[in-house]
Amino acid sequence: MTKPYFKIALLFIGGLMIVSFLTSKTFEAEITIAAPPEKIWEVLMDTSAYPDWNPTFVEVSGPYKVGKKMSLRVRKPDGAFVEMRPTLKALVPNRELHQGGGMPGVLTYNHRWSLQPVEGGTFVRQTDVDRGALLWFWDTSWIEPSFRATNEALARRVMDLNK
Repeated sequence: MTKPYFKIALLFIGGLMIVSFLTSKTFEAEITIAAPPEKIWEVLMDTSAYPDWNPTFVEVSGPYKVGKKMSLRVRKPDGAFVEMRPTLKALVPNRELHQGGGMPGVLTYNHRWSLQPVEGGTFVRQTDVDRGALLWFWDTSWIEPSFRATNEALARRVMDLNK
């Protein structure tokens, strides 16, 4: 016969696991760039040039091929680096770049670049949906400002290359 406190502990741990899978945060940054989606896409696909202009995603290696893992180095505003190994989930030229990874229950991430043609240019949105128990403890206050800085740097890069 099982002790009642053991059953309570199992229920508590099970409840925490369920809640960790349901915990999520969404981060977004948007910008309209006065260029067609094709010009923005060229910059996003040229990962070898990221160190020259991208303040957040400073290094990307591996194939941009759906289903394949990549290596991604992210610079936080304090100068620290985060190494990630996302899988490319979707690649729709001139429209969408979607990658994600992580450890379910602990922390997963789904990052997406979306490009939408609008009058006078392209509406660019970065969205990142993170899930997991680590969100209870992790300071995520730097993510949206970093995405905004990246969007602004992307706009400058596109404009510089298309003068």
